[in-house]
Amino acid sequence: MSTAHVTGAARGIGKAIALRLAKDGHDVAVSDLPGMAGELDATRQEIEDLGVKAVALHGDVSDAPSVRRLVADTVAALGSLDVMVANAGIAQTKALLDVSPEEYDRVHAVNGRGVFLCYTEAARQMIAQGTGGKIIGAASIAAHKGFALLGVYCSSKFAVRSLTQSAAQEWAEHGITVNAYCPGIVDTTMWEEIDHDLGEINHVEEGESMKAMAAGIALGRVSTGEDVAGLVSYLTGPDSDYMTGQSVLIDGGMLFV
Repeated sequence: MSTAHVTGAARGIGKAIALRLAKDGHDVAVSDLPGMAGELDATRQEIEDLGVKAVALHGDVSDAPSVRRLVADTVAALGSLDVMVANAGIAQTKALLDVSPEEYDRVHAVNGRGVFLCYTEAARQMIAQGTGGKIIGAASIAAHKGFALLGVYCSSKFAVRSLTQSAAQEWAEHGITVNAYCPGIVDTTMWEEIDHDLGEINHVEEGESMKAMAAGIALGRVSTGEDVAGLVSYLTGPDSDYMTGQSVLIDGGMLFV
């Protein structure tokens, strides 16, 4: 039985990924901030209802000791760590000239350092186990193109893309593949917040910013967490064994690169 850990799994894309991996037969550890305890426990219960083992863990991906505990507690509860999904992330919508150094650091602490810590701690555990593994990170269309008013967020996601390429090269000898998923506009709380912030900046009604961005999607709709989870399912399974170092767009046809 394979064990997966999904960070930022209390809701949104992380929850959808955790449930999909449970349906695929993985035992699943889910983690999020302590303030998300209620929603995280609900995710754990839904996973267990699918007939696999689950554990809910609290931690901050930007903090190294916390990430070490998340990995250790996953192994203690479920026996191993075979799949790490570094999903936790935050967004910021702001003109670059208005961003403070502290705000820049906060976004990169979660989206950049958080993924780095999850990647490296997972790799250490997988190397010690000696059976390879799958490491997967949350990137974005913003890892392939910079967007106005999302500059700091974009820079953090470009960091995930480059880190994924480097990690894939360093850990291939251990049988570990490293890839990232790059969603576009997803129907989640985070995107609702982005829409709200863009509306305030551009003086348009709530919902109009997302509607304008969605108009550029070839498939004609925004994505769901389940759309993204389907790609992650592939990246965790044997069909992707010969794929590593890739940051794969799953955006319904927004960017073509």
